[in-house]
Amino acid sequence: MKRSRFLKLVSGAAALPAVWPQVAGAASDAPSPGNPGQLRHSGMAASAGRASNCVLVPSETPGPFPLDLDENSFFFRQDITEGSPGVALRQRVRVIGASNCEPMANVRVNVWHCNRDGKYSGYGTETGLTYCRGYQFTDANGECEFLTIVPGWYPGRVTHVHFQVHVSTQYSAVSQWTWPHATVVVAVAENPALYPEGPDPLTPEQDGVFADGYELRIADLQWDADQGEYTSLYEVAVEGAGTTGVGYEEMQTAAVMDLGPNRPNPVVDRTTIPFTLHQAGRVVLSVWTLEGRCAHREDLGTLPPGNHGMELDVAGLGLATASCVYQLECFSGGKRFTSARRMTAAGPR
Repeated sequence: MKRSRFLKLVSGAAALPAVWPQVAGAASDAPSPGNPGQLRHSGMAASAGRASNCVLVPSETPGPFPLDLDENSFFFRQDITEGSPGVALRQRVRVIGASNCEPMANVRVNVWHCNRDGKYSGYGTETGLTYCRGYQFTDANGECEFLTIVPGWYPGRVTHVHFQVHVSTQYSAVSQWTWPHATVVVAVAENPALYPEGPDPLTPEQDGVFADGYELRIADLQWDADQGEYTSLYEVAVEGAGTTGVGYEEMQTAAVMDLGPNRPNPVVDRTTIPFTLHQAGRVVLSVWTLEGRCAHREDLGTLPPGNHGMELDVAGLGLATASCVYQLECFSGGKRFTSARRMTAAGPR
């Protein structure tokens, strides 16, 4: 199956930390800030992941980027740098439902930002390039993670990241976040070779895009000396009640099949994936790494209506120490229906 067809309709997945170089494209020139500081807006989660409030994030323009990545064959990935030089940044995003402050699991998060020179891949001189953009899926705690760089800036805009949370095919939240200005200045100023344009001259208060409340769109940012990278967490509240939203395509899929959470999860070696068919159809199961590689694909043949279970040898697939996404496809009535979830592998005992 082509990756452009993978997760045409998604109901879940997530990301775990991965090993990454100190500085993308310039490992020998790592930053060494003394005390970069940290700031959380009033809606940020505490370190334990508990939200202090559930204020809806202000909506912003999608920005210069196509919103639907489903037809692309390379954006489902954790590391979005493609070797772009800059200070390494491990960015976590946590999505919660505004109506109950509970995590929004199994939703897709798209992110995109400019490179160190303030340029976006795919536009102008960067036409045909794809760096600094990608998507992941939230886990049971509503979190996903991207490996990228501290972005640069361009005239009129503070350093920022665009994001879109796909709650369902009928609703998505689109906005932007930034970081504490002083911390970004430190990250850039201490690495002049990586950022020839120097630090961002604007502050969030001076950027008109954030005029409607930038406090809800500031992620924390801190230096991890042990890993040689910055780490950040941005928490966003979107419409919903801590559950995947329902749109037309989701309702169409639910009329044909239901894909359940695998058990046990986390997985040590083997797990069972339960699913229910409401009408007969040919079923195909595939397993994907977070980098977007199809690690396993199995045609289960035509199955009758009812409850079914597929036992999966996760260790045998070489995925025993990493999370992955499993997808179920059902071909019925001349149509293709898909659903997917995240699986966490605990590693061998």
